[in-house]
Amino acid sequence: MLNSKAYESLNYSLSLLGTTANGKYSGCIINSLHQVTSSFPPRFTVTVNKSNETCKALEVSGSFAVTLLTADCPTELVNLFGYKSGRVTDKFAGKDVKLDEAGNPYLTEHMVSRISCKIVDRLEVGNYVLFVGQATESEVLSGGPALTLKDFTNRGKATPTTASVYRTVQINGYRCTVCGYVYEAESLPADFRCPLCNAPADKFQLIEK
Repeated sequence: MLNSKAYESLNYSLSLLGTTANGKYSGCIINSLHQVTSSFPPRFTVTVNKSNETCKALEVSGSFAVTLLTADCPTELVNLFGYKSGRVTDKFAGKDVKLDEAGNPYLTEHMVSRISCKIVDRLEVGNYVLFVGQATESEVLSGGPALTLKDFTNRGKATPTTASVYRTVQINGYRCTVCGYVYEAESLPADFRCPLCNAPADKFQLIEK
């Protein structure tokens, strides 16, 4: 028997993962950043859904920058990078974008710290890819506590769809299978179209509780 309640008390920090491939910035919210060695330089892992544009970009770029979100990071920023797809939205547009030495984009506002890594290994795990990165740069930005998955869900918000989701909030709604947008309601109108990617109602799936 597998009881999910046995590991529901685990908590995870929310981070913004950014990379550059073919001259285009890609980024998404993850909750899968972990330090896995104490060696110097240390190594970190990030796990990204294969269907994400950011995952595809990581395969090309071979490096990434990841920033920890501050505890008071605006929900709007999490929604932008956590719910909107890079296929239809330039998430970094209009932002004060910084670049690390490898050219990977990152933000400093509402960020605790930054770690940049070169990818040294990868492992396919079902629908996800786990990337192992060796740190090449790191810096403290605003400092302070980081936003966690539990903090965010306690705001009454659903887990960002682009995050490597270990645990989700129980909500009534439908998820767009094209871009991940969530329509929160008991039923979905037959003529509904996704406000992000314009996908029709038949591209939405009921979120199972």
